Amino acid sequence: MKIRIIADSASDMSEKESSYLKVLPLTVEFGETEYLDGVTLSAEEFYKKLEECDDLPKTSQVTPFAFEEAIREALDAGETPIVITLSSKLSGTYNSAVVAVSEFEDEEVYVIDSQNVCAGERILIEYALRLIEEGKNAKEIAEAVEAVRDRVCLVAAFDTLEYLRRGGRISNLTGIVGGMLSIKPVLGVKDGALESIGKARGSKNAAHMLVQHVEAEGGIDHSMPYVLVYTGLDDSRVRKFAKDNENLWDKKAEDVKICTVGSTVGTHAGPGAIGVIFFKQA
Repeated sequence: MKIRIIADSASDMSEKESSYLKVLPLTVEFGETEYLDGVTLSAEEFYKKLEECDDLPKTSQVTPFAFEEAIREALDAGETPIVITLSSKLSGTYNSAVVAVSEFEDEEVYVIDSQNVCAGERILIEYALRLIEEGKNAKEIAEAVEAVRDRVCLVAAFDTLEYLRRGGRISNLTGIVGGMLSIKPVLGVKDGALESIGKARGSKNAAHMLVQHVEAEGGIDHSMPYVLVYTGLDDSRVRKFAKDNENLWDKKAEDVKICTVGSTVGTHAGPGAIGVIFFKQA
């Protein structure tokens, strides 16, 4: 039986990347104007608007109805749906998927909480797509993805505290002082929620902290998907990071996959952030 992976746009993936993939957009609101993430609002357009607006945009979860439609479409096409969502601790999107699946109790449908976000979700989806190509059935794929989920590591260095301040995640005083001292917060994901890993003085130290975290996790499992990410319109910083730390990758720096982070994380990170997302060694 054929398989369909259904994901949300927080994964920053496109349906162009695989014929087995269906991506459902989150909603992004700038003021009173509503956009569909990755459909009516590209990452480039998002960051242009983000830099121009005074108030941060709001993102809304994928609805149960959207998941229900996508699942029904897959089943009608003779495909087994595997739904992979961003962390249930960061969005109600996973719960929307669970509600939708309850309408198909007599059908084979799988729902997986990635317990991650953006590229952390992406590399789990890439792994699932690889298993489809290898001929695994839906049950085997769902079990395999859940088995490696805890090995996904996401670590990112933000370039500014401004967007965390504007979003109410830190106080105005902390944001102002941090900006004066060129503080770069380094964040990760643990148990499905964002956590602070540390704070670095300046971009060079922040990049070094990323490398230290990768090494502390035992390094990258190069047999599995991994990716570098950046926020904003300029990828020069992440490309420099890739080149400066070429020993971490199993390929030349210019061949390492680099992706733009979309609205889900970009809203709070602001431009200039970089990150490494990988599977740690088993």
